[in-house]
Amino acid sequence: MMLDDTLTALADPTRRAILARLAAGEARVTELAAPFQISLNSVSKHIRMLERAALVRRRVEGREHILSFNPAPLDEAARWIEGQQGLWTHRLARLDDLLKDAS
Repeated sequence: MMLDDTLTALADPTRRAILARLAAGEARVTELAAPFQISLNSVSKHIRMLERAALVRRRVEGREHILSFNPAPLDEAARWIEGQQGLWTHRLARLDDLLKDAS
């Protein structure tokens, strides 16, 4: 499920920081890893999770792996969140009306 992968990927602050960096433009894996106090292998695992969610695209040029941000999966997540917000807003308004009528 793409939405599940997207939400799982967004749940981690390191992955969100990687996406924020990539939103500014393409970067090599080593450039992305530099600011983090974790191993390159750990950063690579985070990147793989972002790739699984299709939030990150990778292209290989020689020995360099260059990553870019793909915002499209965020559209599906935003639609789902908006739908949930509308549903809960409606339900809470009905509950509020019931409580007002009961008092």
